[in-house]
Amino acid sequence: MTAAPRAGPLVVVVDYGAGNLVSIDEAMRTAGARVRLATKGDDIDGADLLVVPGVGAAAPAMERLRGGGFVEPIAAWVAADRPFLGICLGLQLLFEASDEDGAQTLGVLPGRTVRLDAAPTLPHIGWNQVERTRDHSLFDGIADGADFYFVHSYAGVTAGPAGDAVLATTEHGSRFTSAVARDGLLGVQFHPERSGDDGLRLLANFVDLVRAA
Repeated sequence: MTAAPRAGPLVVVVDYGAGNLVSIDEAMRTAGARVRLATKGDDIDGADLLVVPGVGAAAPAMERLRGGGFVEPIAAWVAADRPFLGICLGLQLLFEASDEDGAQTLGVLPGRTVRLDAAPTLPHIGWNQVERTRDHSLFDGIADGADFYFVHSYAGVTAGPAGDAVLATTEHGSRFTSAVARDGLLGVQFHPERSGDDGLRLLANFVDLVRAA
């Protein structure tokens, strides 16, 4: 008798009104995961992987996260070193504060979000190269310098030992951090769900990190 195929890992996507949830849902399912949206902090229970997407500004995003009871569960999840992916604003919220509107953010990575320096255009919209500073399985099968899709005017700047978390950088006027990795904590400034085959490959690699474990 043939065994039934094992269900994919459960990815819980935090729905706080600041993300492209349809595209993320479709991309994660294509990557082999089951997907559930979380509209309140308790909905994170039972997840294998946690994704915090986001577009927009930090202050209203943090207000919505607090209103949904997400701040403490997200902090506990990261502190427990469980698989986490922040996308765009979801990466910026990991830092301590944002220059965009003075918001105090989650503070799980030392540093702050700042306006892109010497940028030829703002916002930075479109495809740009992501150049790795070190190897990581998140980018398995993806060429160094591959193009990913960006939409942002601000980016996180690490401080102190958090600098070791930088995984990739991108140039738009000056160079900024476009991916971070620290144990189970991963974050990307670009939108993998809008970045074609390489974006889907990256999300599949994220899912595979849990499947392999």
